[in-house]
Amino acid sequence: MDANGGSAEASRQMRVRFTTKLLPPLRVPTTSLAVPSNLTRMGLSEIVNHLLKSLDSEFLFQPFDFLVDGELIRMPLEQFLLAKGISAEKVLEIEYIKAVAPRKQEDSCLHDDWVSAVDGSNPSFILTGCYDGLARIWKGGAVCSHIFEGHSGAITSASVINREGVESENSFFVATGSKDRSLRLWKFDTTEHVEHPLRIRAYKILKEHTSSVQSISSSPSGDMVCSGSWDCSIKLWKVKGSEAEGDIVSIKKRKLHSAAAEHEESLLEGTSTSTVVGHTQCVSSVVWPELQTIYSASWDHSVRQWDVQTGNETWNMVCGKALNCLHVGGERSALVAAGGSDPVLRIWDPRKPGTLAPILQFSSHSSWITACKWHTRSWFHLLSASYDGKVMLWDLRTAWPLATVDSHKDKVLTADWWKDDSIISGGADSKLCVCSGIAI
Repeated sequence: MDANGGSAEASRQMRVRFTTKLLPPLRVPTTSLAVPSNLTRMGLSEIVNHLLKSLDSEFLFQPFDFLVDGELIRMPLEQFLLAKGISAEKVLEIEYIKAVAPRKQEDSCLHDDWVSAVDGSNPSFILTGCYDGLARIWKGGAVCSHIFEGHSGAITSASVINREGVESENSFFVATGSKDRSLRLWKFDTTEHVEHPLRIRAYKILKEHTSSVQSISSSPSGDMVCSGSWDCSIKLWKVKGSEAEGDIVSIKKRKLHSAAAEHEESLLEGTSTSTVVGHTQCVSSVVWPELQTIYSASWDHSVRQWDVQTGNETWNMVCGKALNCLHVGGERSALVAAGGSDPVLRIWDPRKPGTLAPILQFSSHSSWITACKWHTRSWFHLLSASYDGKVMLWDLRTAWPLATVDSHKDKVLTADWWKDDSIISGGADSKLCVCSGIAI
């Protein structure tokens, strides 16, 4: 058998032993085999599949990836060994893992304008924010069950707030940020059954920013949110869940022209608990991964770390590019990924003293990067989205993308993981796209 599709006779042979941490029935015998040295990952995958099929005639073909000394093979075997200075004379131990790539594309959910924000943190629904000023809940990622209305400008950021100790497991809080310079807080119940989408009004409006709100993130406890704005500031806000708390917006003496205006008059208006200053241009992305730590990315080319208690900057990394997105994850949730006004996704490790250079750079996109997100359960995997219309899946163990998702026909503006095995993304084609069946 020539598992690489070429002439096996023309290639030198080498001995390999396949190992895996996968459970039966995905384990092959650990005896060594002679294979052509010009095999690529596809050829190796074919061999492992044949071995598994010989153990179980019911086995269905599936793609695998291969690691040598902790690095993914992304070139012919002999070329890989030469590049790594590994001897081809010894028996080579190759670990195989399930290949990470979407296996299914669900039907896309059409919006009325650009989809600028997605949140996949809850497995039963997807939250989206749109340039039409509305946020939506998509039950099961397919049916629009709730519409949040009230913003007078495009929504730029939307986040499900995982509040501890809420009165019901079906009650959820949502925060949205908009070009109308405000944040709004919403509450909804997933058990409400209606034939048409239920229209929800905010219970609180947060209005102190003097320019567009670009990004929001909730604290790990869910009792606060922070926001980054075009006004160069970061503000912290309390999420209180009750309409009885806070101050009612003062009713101005003017005619109420509609029920919406009437609602607007009686909205609770929240005040920020603190303002963090230091950035000199738009704060494009904020993340609140730990109780006392907020990270921010800005068009002033910097990623900064802030102490929540004092508002002091504790780390400042300048990369020479205006930044659009940032996320914290990876090993011990300590790695910082960011992307911006070039095609390069950069990753830093703030624990490494004395250097502000990225530890990794991924450069397969062909345009600006708009979103990046670590997988919640993996130290190795993250995704990125770009104006080039693509979402890419990355593994820190190789410089090449594991997979490229081509669902959109225009710029991709936002992306997230959903249910551990799916990627959700939104873009300028007005679509929410869901790609599922990713094995991580």
